[in-house]
Amino acid sequence: MFTGLIEEIGVVEALQLGAVAHLRVRSEHVASKVNIGDSVSVSGVCLTVTSVGSLRISFDAVQETLARSTLCELRPGDEVNLETSLRAGGQIGGHFVMGHVDGVGTVQSVKRIADSAELFIEAPDSVLRYVVEKGSIAVDGVSLTIVSVDDAGFSVAVIPHTLKATTLGKKRVGDRVNLEADIIGKYVEKFLNRMETKPDITAEYLRKAGFL
Repeated sequence: MFTGLIEEIGVVEALQLGAVAHLRVRSEHVASKVNIGDSVSVSGVCLTVTSVGSLRISFDAVQETLARSTLCELRPGDEVNLETSLRAGGQIGGHFVMGHVDGVGTVQSVKRIADSAELFIEAPDSVLRYVVEKGSIAVDGVSLTIVSVDDAGFSVAVIPHTLKATTLGKKRVGDRVNLEADIIGKYVEKFLNRMETKPDITAEYLRKAGFL
């Protein structure tokens, strides 16, 4: 689990595609904090550290991960957002981010406003169903607040600090980004669906929990 507050911009050194892909990222800060087996968010994708040195981290990624994210599109020299996993008792400054990408969006517009920017991102229905105005979403692992939403996508405002501290400052029209909707919306949807299909069981559960 993560918070969507990026700790460092890493640089891809190598990506070897196959049944299991092997990714190596150059890192100065995050590499000094992690060990083999730790979880790291790489542009919003939760990956397990397979090896680590003083200036680089390696990861493996299976086909499911490659199919649902932009990882397979990375090339040497590309920048990626890095965040270490949330630790018990740690500060939560963004929102709960699982590192499980729901879909890939496409940047449709970038509007510069002084030193900030507003991005409109086209998103698939599988993501938009959980997107609400003023709600939270992770874009390439960055926790952002949704400004507006319509049937095609949503807009987010990015402050100057975030533009400098993440890869969002270099996004252009046509760029693809990893999207993860707020986990809370998914649980609410499942609960409501359960109420519709099994109302008696759900009501009994609520009574036992003290809500009814």
